[in-house]
Amino acid sequence: MDNNIDALTTVFTEFYYWVTIPLMFLIHVGFCMYEVGVSRRKNHLHTLMKNTMIIPLVTVTFFLFGWWIYWAFPNGPFITGGLELEMGAANAPWSETMATHLGDRITGVFWAAFLLFSWTAASIVSGAVIERITSGAFWLLAVVIGSGAWIIDAAWGWHYAGWMVVKLGYHDAYASGVIHAIAGGFALGVLVVLGPRLGKFAADGTPRDIPPHNPWLVCVGLFIIYTGFWGFYAACNVPIISPEALESQITGETWTATTIYLTPTTLGAITFNFLMSLSGGMLVACLVSRADPFWTYSGGLAGIITASAGNDLYHPIQAMFIGGLGTFIAYRMHFFVERRFRIDDAVGAIAVHGYAGFAGLVICGFVLWGHPASVYEGYASINPLGQFIGAIIMFGVLGFLPGFVVAKILSLFGLLRVPREIELLGLDYADEHDAEAARRDVHDDVRSLA
Repeated sequence: MDNNIDALTTVFTEFYYWVTIPLMFLIHVGFCMYEVGVSRRKNHLHTLMKNTMIIPLVTVTFFLFGWWIYWAFPNGPFITGGLELEMGAANAPWSETMATHLGDRITGVFWAAFLLFSWTAASIVSGAVIERITSGAFWLLAVVIGSGAWIIDAAWGWHYAGWMVVKLGYHDAYASGVIHAIAGGFALGVLVVLGPRLGKFAADGTPRDIPPHNPWLVCVGLFIIYTGFWGFYAACNVPIISPEALESQITGETWTATTIYLTPTTLGAITFNFLMSLSGGMLVACLVSRADPFWTYSGGLAGIITASAGNDLYHPIQAMFIGGLGTFIAYRMHFFVERRFRIDDAVGAIAVHGYAGFAGLVICGFVLWGHPASVYEGYASINPLGQFIGAIIMFGVLGFLPGFVVAKILSLFGLLRVPREIELLGLDYADEHDAEAARRDVHDDVRSLA
């Protein structure tokens, strides 16, 4: 009888993660539509191809080394221990479980769920840098964050034995920091080097509005992202686990779903909180932006992201207010940073993902102060200091720093930004390396106007 129950549990778990994968694929579809809706007509194909090629590039590199990093790096390494070589070897590309293997029904779908998180992290950066970055530079940056930086932070703070969970009491059930804060910080690091789009700022530094080319496509894209987030939230859970497997009384006496930290939760709980945080974000964004459609839609996403760190434990009313507060912070920070530092974030990605994710981690530390971070004894409890340090690590150390360094290296070799002539004509007009042809066409246009 036990064997039959185990088999059913395995089949259910396999199917559960398999269903989350096409749902999360919709996030990528939504990002493509959203970015094309924001970009100007002359850059549509470049914007689409830049985002589309995330899929093969990050998939292959995540298979080759990204997945290994998650299992090998939870100790830092050398913070709470060394490399987890045994677990890493079991998830290396040459492992027998990383292929057709009837004895292991879970690795493939669990790997794919994490892979879709990788695509999401890279796509967040994609929107911020549209209309001026070279394709090659972006694709390299996508691999750095999608198969490197974010999976390191997942090993540290989104692994049941990650050192941040053990030592800091770090809690981030639905990835306010692990996906969103790191991607926002990474995008900010790239934009500091990349610079604003031509014409974004007047001579005196006053920012000019470059409105979305197609607001309808922006709306549809964001609603598809909301839909994909149902799969994102579900994929952050372990669908069913026995209390005996946890060797802890914290789960009670019945089988349960758990978070990535093996703390109990339910799909019902996150359904309440997902919708309430979405609503809180949209209401506040509509209010502070004076019903600007772009920011109202984006505010719903910011609300979800802010509350995501603790949406396994918040009351729905808490989720609504926390989502609203994070959205307010993100909106104000976006325009402050734009004016003060001349950062041209074309889609508000740093605000919606980075600032909201950072705020969500800090808020979670206060609201859930003292709650167990894990079912295992000896782990630190959730606390404000641990969450704040975690937010700094996610946004700054693993986000901003690698984004800035890699972008700086690319810029030094002249590989980061398209030539001025191509940016003026549009990245779809000519091959971005054919600068001389574009330069001649610009001069011919000027002469004809004269």
